[in-house]
Amino acid sequence: MLSAESGGDGATNPPESYDLNDPALYLNRELTWLAFNGRVLHEAQDERNPLLERLKFLAIVSSNLDEFFMKRIGGLKQQLGAGMTKKTVDGRTPKEQITACYEMVREQEIGQREVFCQLREELSGHGIEILEYKQLARDDIDYLRAHFHENIFPLITPQSIDPAHPFPFISNLSLNFLVLVRFPNQEDKSSLARIKVPTGDSLPRFIQLPGRYHYVPLEEVMRNNLDMLLPEMEVISEHMFRVTRNSNTERNEDHADDLLSMIESELRDRRFAPIVRMQIEGDMDETSRGMLAAELGLNENEDVFDAGGDMLAMRDLFQLVGIDIPELHYEPFQPFDHPQLSASSNIFHLIRERGTILLQHPYESFGTSVERFLKEAALDPKVRAIKMTLYRTSSDTQVIDNLIRAARNGKQVAVVVELKARFDEAANIRWAARMEEAGIHVTYGVIGLKTHSKIVLVVRNDYNGLKRYLHIGTGNYHAGTARLYSDLGILTNDQDLGRDATELFNYLTTGYTPERYYRKLLPAPKVLKAALLARIERERRGHSAEKPGLIQFKMNALEDADITRALYQASQEGVRVDLIVRDTCRFRPGVPGLSTSARVISIVGRFLEHTRIYYFHNGGEEEYFIGSADCMKRNLESRVEVVTPVIGDSLRDELRFMLDSQLNDYRNGWEMNSDGTYSKRVPRNEAEEVGSQARMIARAKEREKQANRYQRGRSRRPVAGRNLR
Repeated sequence: MLSAESGGDGATNPPESYDLNDPALYLNRELTWLAFNGRVLHEAQDERNPLLERLKFLAIVSSNLDEFFMKRIGGLKQQLGAGMTKKTVDGRTPKEQITACYEMVREQEIGQREVFCQLREELSGHGIEILEYKQLARDDIDYLRAHFHENIFPLITPQSIDPAHPFPFISNLSLNFLVLVRFPNQEDKSSLARIKVPTGDSLPRFIQLPGRYHYVPLEEVMRNNLDMLLPEMEVISEHMFRVTRNSNTERNEDHADDLLSMIESELRDRRFAPIVRMQIEGDMDETSRGMLAAELGLNENEDVFDAGGDMLAMRDLFQLVGIDIPELHYEPFQPFDHPQLSASSNIFHLIRERGTILLQHPYESFGTSVERFLKEAALDPKVRAIKMTLYRTSSDTQVIDNLIRAARNGKQVAVVVELKARFDEAANIRWAARMEEAGIHVTYGVIGLKTHSKIVLVVRNDYNGLKRYLHIGTGNYHAGTARLYSDLGILTNDQDLGRDATELFNYLTTGYTPERYYRKLLPAPKVLKAALLARIERERRGHSAEKPGLIQFKMNALEDADITRALYQASQEGVRVDLIVRDTCRFRPGVPGLSTSARVISIVGRFLEHTRIYYFHNGGEEEYFIGSADCMKRNLESRVEVVTPVIGDSLRDELRFMLDSQLNDYRNGWEMNSDGTYSKRVPRNEAEEVGSQARMIARAKEREKQANRYQRGRSRRPVAGRNLR
């Protein structure tokens, strides 16, 4: 039931009958995220996608579930262990959420196994085989035994499990054998051993046979050569298992004397954190299963996940995705250089000439825009200072090198590094240390808040005095994800935004929280949430038949209950609400009398949708915003985020094209039903067979063509006073 006053599905009730605190109106965060993972799994099933790309989607599903257990299930188990019974806005206790999540996960794992079986068969038709030992010829077996002896055997250390050898430590996401052996000529004497599979940095998961795309899983090679590891012992049984540990090991930084030391300590703690899941091969006997669950502190009936006869850790299929067979991949795509960023001109002159330049990744190059901005800032003798927030980056990104170069060239460089970026903590500690050694002023943000904003401020001594230049984006300063994620950014010399950025960096580097005045930026946690709520309310109050209201949000997640409630209120009044939400979404569209004028779309395609856009029609005085924040409670209240207005007709036209393309995407789009389930959209004609991401590629290509035609036209234009004969 939707409310105490509603009957049945609430279809006959007037709008005022809805209690907007009714848990039935709010979808669960964890379950809607798992539903998104189900949509990713569908991409692995979809035969319209190239075969190796489907294999990639299957690996992503597995990787996503690993992270889900480490972060989300780990957090719920901590709440359960602390005796928390407080219900979420959707009316579930931690225990109820875990139970519902486990049910969905088990369903998805069945789907994974079915898709894996199908993909193996289809890959075989292209000469790509994942083989078991029983399928191998004698020569291949001999090759693998020699390979095992030379390259694998030295890395393995069997560990006995007996009164003299306690149960060993099992590392997170590692593959392990539990082996039962019998001593020679001693029928009544047996022993258990644990053998860790040395995958990851040590060895690839799949061993390629010479001269062909035939692969044998490492565990297959190990289990068929156990006689080398356990000479003269009789192997009675061997079973694989894998564990997932809780990654929620954050401490209270309010009482930390040294934040860096605290994060390093957290990383050590995470290695030994409680186990939240065990995965096993389907043929493991009940005795071994029960013994492992007991030793690992798990509930055998709830926390043990049976993989059937298929492989554990399908995330390792990423290794095979790179096989060089072009017809089994998407058509190659290289980002285009931004047409307004001529390589022959100083980038600061170009920004000054244009005012603001909109960047669209991965359709436009990260290297020739954002990295170039930092590189030229480092080299330009007129640049006096660079300030930047850094949440995630990578070794193949030139960001750190450019910042160090700037410091060595005498610029004042200050970087706010977020040490608590989940799973990137160790890397960020290394980057911070390297930058400090180069003389960069490194700080770690404001105590109690994660710094999630994506912003660079460059102060330059122009011909008319000090001027501020900015990059503000929706994605991380990470070259790898800039090729795979859909993100936006602006390069601008808007001086109001520059002054706002100065205020922001002063806050981040000092932690002082006096009343700060922001002219255009909407930073969280002080401004953004109230600004969004005020604009939603303005749209609701201004709505009429003559001037209909329109709200359009594109983001990764809509989890905040206050924003959801406000959107319901706007929709009740008839305001059209279009939500493009990648994964978690509490809002239910199409509920009669409540959200009839609303829809929720999710896009799953070649690139990971990561862009955040906030649009308000505002009675015709349209407002567009982009930035780092999703509509999640943590982003709006517990993180430093930056959202910026986008001004200028041409820039807004590009954002409008993106929003309209995704709202009308029938190739990669899913539409939420009023009960929270999703339906895959089906193209109704040939034009709708082209998805929004393909349209974005085509549009970027056309922009480049137009720019090239313009440049050729300029080069052929007669120059006054020149003899052209």
